[in-house]
Amino acid sequence: MGSSDMEERPKKLLILYATQTGNALDVAERVGREAERRGCPVHLISIDQYDTSCLAQEGTVIFVVSTTGQGDTPDPMKGFWKYLLQRNLSGQWLEGLHYAVFGLGDSGYQKFNFVAKKLDRRLLDLGATPIIQRGLGDDQHPSGYEAALDPWMISLWNMLNNINPKYFPNGPEFLIPYENFMAEPKVRIQYHDIKQVDSQFSTNSDLNHIALQIERARRVSPVKFSLDKNRPDCILKLVKNEPLTKSGSIDKEVHHFEFEFVSSAIEYEVGDVLEVLPSQNPAAIDSFILRCNLDPESFITVHPSEMENQLLDACTPIKLKTFVELTMDVASASPRRYFFEVMSIFATAEHEKERLQYFVSPEGRDDLYQYNQRERRTVLEVLEDFPSVQMPLEWLVQLVPPLKTRAFSISSSPSAHPNQVHLTVNVVSWTTPFKRSRAGLCSNWLAKLDPEQRVYVPVWFQKGSLPPPPPSLPLILIGPGTGCAPFRGFVEERAIQSLTGSTAPVMFFFGCRNEDNDFLYREFWISHSQNGGVLSEAKGGGFYAAFSRDQSQKVYVQHKIQEHSRRVWNLLREGAAVYVAGSSTKMPADVLLVFEEIISKESGLPQEAAVRWLRALEKAGRYHVEAWS
Repeated sequence: MGSSDMEERPKKLLILYATQTGNALDVAERVGREAERRGCPVHLISIDQYDTSCLAQEGTVIFVVSTTGQGDTPDPMKGFWKYLLQRNLSGQWLEGLHYAVFGLGDSGYQKFNFVAKKLDRRLLDLGATPIIQRGLGDDQHPSGYEAALDPWMISLWNMLNNINPKYFPNGPEFLIPYENFMAEPKVRIQYHDIKQVDSQFSTNSDLNHIALQIERARRVSPVKFSLDKNRPDCILKLVKNEPLTKSGSIDKEVHHFEFEFVSSAIEYEVGDVLEVLPSQNPAAIDSFILRCNLDPESFITVHPSEMENQLLDACTPIKLKTFVELTMDVASASPRRYFFEVMSIFATAEHEKERLQYFVSPEGRDDLYQYNQRERRTVLEVLEDFPSVQMPLEWLVQLVPPLKTRAFSISSSPSAHPNQVHLTVNVVSWTTPFKRSRAGLCSNWLAKLDPEQRVYVPVWFQKGSLPPPPPSLPLILIGPGTGCAPFRGFVEERAIQSLTGSTAPVMFFFGCRNEDNDFLYREFWISHSQNGGVLSEAKGGGFYAAFSRDQSQKVYVQHKIQEHSRRVWNLLREGAAVYVAGSSTKMPADVLLVFEEIISKESGLPQEAAVRWLRALEKAGRYHVEAWS
C-alpha cells in the first residue's frame, strides 16, 4: 500500500467469516461490534457471498474461520479456498493486503485449527502481510474461544491503528458505551389481522402443508440455515423404534429406527446422511411464549430492517407459535454472548443489569462461560433467571439460537430395504459441572416416539464423506459404537451384490464397551461372517469386535486391527479402501497411527515412508473418515 493511500479515511473494515455451526459468525459479529464501538465502520459477510477475485483490491481483511471434524474446511469456505489454491496466482497477487486470521477449533482433535493455519500460510505465500499473529480459539479451554479472542482483538486494534490511524478517529482505547451503541435489530416484524389470512394456513394438516410451514418459517427467519434448502426433501413415517442396548445400561442408550417414504421415495446411496428436524417440547414453547409476553395466535411476517421501502408482500404470514416451534431453539441450545449484551440494555432491575453488564465485560468472561456454555443454559432458563428483562420479539427472533437439524448416518441399503430409511441413534444425555441433567434435543425426542401414533418426521438427504464403494473394491471398515451405522448399509448392499456376481472381501472392525450391553446389531454381523457370507474369512474378509470393558485391560478397535496386521496389509496391497466412522475425537487419530505402524512393520519401510504411503492412499480417495463429536 502506498503512503498516499494511507492518508484517506479507509473504507469499511471488511470481516469475512466461514462458519459451519454458527460459532464463527458469533465471533465475527463480536469483532465487528467491538470495531464499531471504537468508531470504525465494518462490512461483515459470509465468505461464500464474497467475490474472491476482488481480494487483491482490499486494503485490510479480517478472517474468522472455523475448522470442522477432522481438519475440514467449513462448507461456505470451500469455493473461496479452491480459488486461493489456483496454481496461476503469483506470490505478489496479494501484495498490499493487510490481513488477520482468527480460527475456531478444538484441541481434542489432531488437526487443531487446521483451516486457520492453512489460510494464514496461503495468504502469506500470495504476498499478503499479517497485521498480527493468527489467533487460535480453543473450544477445550475453560473459557472457550473467548480466552484467545480477547487478547487477540486488543492487539488487532492497536496494530490496525499503527497501520492507519484513520480507522479509529479517537484512538483504539476509545469506546462508545453499550447503552448509546445499541444497534437496531436486523429484522422488523409485521403483525397481520387474522381475518386477512387465508384459512387454509391454519386448518390444513396434510404432509405437504407441514413441509410448506417449515419452508415458510425457515425462509423468513433471519438465521441462514446450514442446509441450502428450506423445504424438507420429504416427510418420513416412523414404522419402528427399538432399543439396541440392554435396558438399564446406564452408560449407553442406542435406538434403531425405521422410516418409510410416504409419498414418492427419494433415491439415496449407502454412506449418505439424513438430516432430521426435531420437534420441541410443547410445554417449553408455551413457557417461552408466556415469559416473553407474546400472543401465540397472532400471525406475523419477518422482514430484514434494511428493506425499508421494498414491497413486503413476498411472504405469507405465519402463526407466531408455529414460527417459534420451527425456527427458534428455546429449551436446548445456549444463547450467544450477544444475547447477554442485549439483555443488559432491557433489564430494568438494577441488580440484574449489573450482573449482565459484568457477564459481558472482560472480567466477567470466565463466569459467563461457566454459567452459560458449561452449564448448557437454555434461552428459557436464562430469561427466567433475569425476570426483569423484557426483550422485544425482533431481538428474540434475531438472537435465540436457530432450531437446527441433526445429522445421522443412514444405516440401511436402499437395495435391501426399498422404500425405507434406517437410522442408528445414540440417545445423548450428560451431567453438567453443577450436576444438572441435560439431554440432546433430537435423539431424546426420537427415542420417545411411538410408531403406533402415526409419527411424521421432516428430513433432508445429504451426501456424507463416505462414498459408496463399487463391489470390486476390497474394504477395511472401522466403526466402533454408532460408527457401525453406515457399514450396516455397506454390508447389506454387498450381500445383495454377491447374489448376482463376485464381490471383493470386506473386513469390519467393530468396538463397544461390553459384549452383553451395547454390541449393536450383533446377530446381523455374525450371520454375515458365517457360511461364506460377505464378512466371512472364507471370502477373504472377517468380522472382529473389541469389547473395551470386558477385561481388566481396555481393548479398542485399533488393537484388533493390529492383531490382524498381516491380513490388513495384504488387503491394502490388493487396493483396499479404508473407511473409518464413529463419534470420538481420538479414535480416528489412533486408527491412523495403527495403520502407519502396520504399513511400516509389514512392508519393512521406515515410519516416514509409511506416513507418505498413507498420505498417497488419502489422496487417491481410498481413506475416508466420518467422525462426529
